[in-house]
Amino acid sequence: MDIELARTFLTIVRTQSFIRAAEQLNVSQTTVSARVRSLEERIGRTLFVRNKSGASLTPAGEQFLRYAPTFVQLWERARHQVAVPPGHRAVLAIGGELILWHPWMLEWLHWMRTTAPEIALRVQVDLPGPLMEQVTNGVLDLAIMYAPQQRPGVRVELLLEEKLVLVTTDPDVTGPAPENYVYVDWGPEFSNHHAMAFPEIGNPGIVVGGLGLLGLNYILEGGGSGYFRQRVVEPHIASGKLHLVAGAPSFFYPVYAVCSMQSDDELLQIAIEGLRAIMTEQPPPP
Repeated sequence: MDIELARTFLTIVRTQSFIRAAEQLNVSQTTVSARVRSLEERIGRTLFVRNKSGASLTPAGEQFLRYAPTFVQLWERARHQVAVPPGHRAVLAIGGELILWHPWMLEWLHWMRTTAPEIALRVQVDLPGPLMEQVTNGVLDLAIMYAPQQRPGVRVELLLEEKLVLVTTDPDVTGPAPENYVYVDWGPEFSNHHAMAFPEIGNPGIVVGGLGLLGLNYILEGGGSGYFRQRVVEPHIASGKLHLVAGAPSFFYPVYAVCSMQSDDELLQIAIEGLRAIMTEQPPPP
């Protein structure tokens, strides 16, 4: 079977729309429709019912959904193994949310190059949804995520449970002032706890999504307050540039490794060992 047919099928299932699937696959809607027709002809059954709200699976489509991810996963695993660069024994594909890569990505890459130079690396940054899809389908061996979903074919390991603390550049501040507060979007769980703790800051003037370092650098240069990882701000607290806001609640921020069950356990353990070493043993950069 043409692997693109299975990949197109899965994209339609995920987006529930031929139009949105075409946008994600960067092809025309006509191409998507043609691929579905070809797949249905090969299987001998209709897979989708199209209506005004999008596309839904037929009973035959529900059955095919049990097998389509395996087709894609096997192909991607084979492609990765064949593509091992000269001088290396294996390839490890790892992804992560942008907000989680700092300050660990560079340190982890150096750790891998020193500890396991025979392993080639494929590294990417993406959103949580695509990352989960790629681990499930075998495109990625491992993804570093904040709030992963439990899915068949993957296992989830806790890497680190950090603490988010409220810091400020003004030592006299007793709480977040809306006029100079920087809200960093640390995910839905943080958002819920933050809303309960600070209902008066329902619509902050500055919102930073996806990169806490941007918000931190902003208040270091221009003043203000915000929630950041405790280990990242500790050097700035020690230098007197930042101050903990006394009495302010702190929030836990767990970081997980999502692993493909089809990946080489040895490679996964090496990668996870490095991530834990970087996250727990090495101080973050200032």
